[in-house]
Amino acid sequence: MIIKISKRTPQPIRRGCRINIDYFLIMLLFAVLLARLYPSVGAYQGFFSLSTLSSVGISVIFFFYGLKLNREKLVTNLGNTRLHVLIQSVTFVLFPVLILLIRPFFQSDNYVLLWLGVFYLATIPSTVSSSVVMVSIAGGNVPAAIFNASLSSLAGVFVTPFLMSLVLSNTAIVGTSGLLPIIGKLIIQIILPIILGIYFNKRWGDFAERNGKRLRLFDQSVILLIVYTSFCVSFENNSFSDFSTKTIISCAVGMMLLFFVVYSIVGLLCRRMKMSREDTITAQFCGSKKSLVHGSAMANVIFAGYGSIGLIMLPIMIYHTLQIVIVSAIARKKR
Repeated sequence: MIIKISKRTPQPIRRGCRINIDYFLIMLLFAVLLARLYPSVGAYQGFFSLSTLSSVGISVIFFFYGLKLNREKLVTNLGNTRLHVLIQSVTFVLFPVLILLIRPFFQSDNYVLLWLGVFYLATIPSTVSSSVVMVSIAGGNVPAAIFNASLSSLAGVFVTPFLMSLVLSNTAIVGTSGLLPIIGKLIIQIILPIILGIYFNKRWGDFAERNGKRLRLFDQSVILLIVYTSFCVSFENNSFSDFSTKTIISCAVGMMLLFFVVYSIVGLLCRRMKMSREDTITAQFCGSKKSLVHGSAMANVIFAGYGSIGLIMLPIMIYHTLQIVIVSAIARKKR
């Protein structure tokens, strides 16, 4: 059936017939397929390996992120304490608690790793760029969104490894060498590049703003490289051999349910706290989102040397895809 859209077609119908294709999501799926076909290429470990290249790329990503952060704008948003506390509490407390509550449903050894991936998703920071964009589209408090996304990014370097250490102590994950070494590596790979970027903000900040689209393409390229190498290692070690298509679909349904539960709880809390419409939008959008960039970067450090890192990344990729689709629809409806 072919639908022809002309200028006479009512505007609501024309809007509904538009299909926005996110090519990055398609490329994510292609990266996984490529890893399935050629796992040995990305699984190779060495000084000139793709994993080494992705580690360098991560530091460059956060340097440019620091370049785009304006210190004066961040300081002016310190006053909205209630909103900041709510968003950070949702990101680093509500999410992990909800996932801990469903732990008894993952008793089988095969599904412990899947639950661990979901718990890791629950501990990572909120996403930056898409949160700010969606808050802007919906008419929310954009400065507060920038502040909280930035605060979440910095806090996650310390909070995420700490939360993961609480559950990893009872597992046989190969790559966990202690909390302090992990935090030290994340500081070098994430915090220092951000600080360096902030330092050069006045000199090169305009350059970062003017070339935002190009930098976004660079970010996405590094993420695709991380996803490819992570899944290469997992396919090389047959980590997905015990997981059926039904299990992956069930995981996707669970991720969608998790999003709506968190989104609804935040909305309820905002009503109880009598927050404005703008702050409510910011709290719901920033609080319910998780960062694929941070998740990918931290996984390379926290689970270094672990053969099933692709399995750990699977819930993050699913949640990332769903949150973009769902929040985009909600943002357009609110404007």
